[in-house]
Amino acid sequence: MCILSLRQVSGAMLEIARKFRFLGTPVRCEAHGSGLINKTYHVVCDSGAEYILQKVNTDVFKDPVSLMRNIDLVTRHLRQRVKSEREVLSPVPASDGKIYVDDEAHGFWRAYHFITGSFSLDSAASAGDFYQGALAFGRFIDLLADFPADTLAETIPGFHDTVSRYRAFKEAVALDVCGRVKKAQREIYFALSQEPFASVFMDLLAKGELPLRVTHNDTKLNNVLFDRETRTALCIVDLDTVMPGLVMNDFGDAIRFGASTAAEDEADLSRVHLDLELFAAFARGFIKACGKSITREEIELLPAGAKLMALECGVRFLTDYLSGDTYFRINYPDHNLVRCRTQFKLVADMEKKMPQMNRIVAEVAREGV
Repeated sequence: MCILSLRQVSGAMLEIARKFRFLGTPVRCEAHGSGLINKTYHVVCDSGAEYILQKVNTDVFKDPVSLMRNIDLVTRHLRQRVKSEREVLSPVPASDGKIYVDDEAHGFWRAYHFITGSFSLDSAASAGDFYQGALAFGRFIDLLADFPADTLAETIPGFHDTVSRYRAFKEAVALDVCGRVKKAQREIYFALSQEPFASVFMDLLAKGELPLRVTHNDTKLNNVLFDRETRTALCIVDLDTVMPGLVMNDFGDAIRFGASTAAEDEADLSRVHLDLELFAAFARGFIKACGKSITREEIELLPAGAKLMALECGVRFLTDYLSGDTYFRINYPDHNLVRCRTQFKLVADMEKKMPQMNRIVAEVAREGV
């Protein structure tokens, strides 16, 4: 962890920090979290007050002002419904009253009050941890069920539009700018064989058979803060992708990342499977938290959401591999191809286990736990 001294803080970072209404002067600043998109710091002031200071990646988020408007609206709504201020992120206003600082020299910044006594997990140490994460994400859906989703901006247009993702994938195959198509023939064939499934949710949405809701859209477990004393879920963080979306995608993204038996870039595919115990734990927590706020059809489609998110993610990795690794950070030349294979192995395993997944969700929904 990189810790900055007062002398180091007193440069550009201090200049930015002084533009927020912090209680006191920053005396300590350290890199915080494991996020790959924004630069995040934990700031401690001489008053003892603590804050999170973030530089927003405007290469990824092209309209950060609209992004911050989303966060402001959503956190205000949540704050009226939670019991404790530790259960929702609280933006710190800048000196001009805005909840961001747009500095021509140093970039786009925001700050939050630090949630004391909390910690995050990159992966679940137990089914109980995953259940707690499910409660948090389900509660997020539940608390925002009455929020008008169409008033929020799309911070990344078409983020979970799997049909558009396939369009980009097929274009990458046709262009073959890096000459990699030959090496990825098996993966390309698998992706194309799954294309009819890719449009299922978008077709139902277009017919008006699925509601558009406020969703998180990046439901990895490390976006949940846990209480250090009770190890229960406290708060959802990383609200950059909060926008109109589908419940099944939030459920599915959590499953494809958190209920896999292997890392996202595991090269040994024999180690990659869907853990049904973890799937069941997440289903119980998620449905318990938001089951009364979503429709029966949405609940029935939750298992399909897991398969679709693994497929979409695999297609995105494959597209990036064919395009020259322009989006996802890689550590070696075939990294994105390995990631793609891992997701496609999950898709295949989920297809085999879909009857069990459907049965688990049906039982949980029937029990109402």
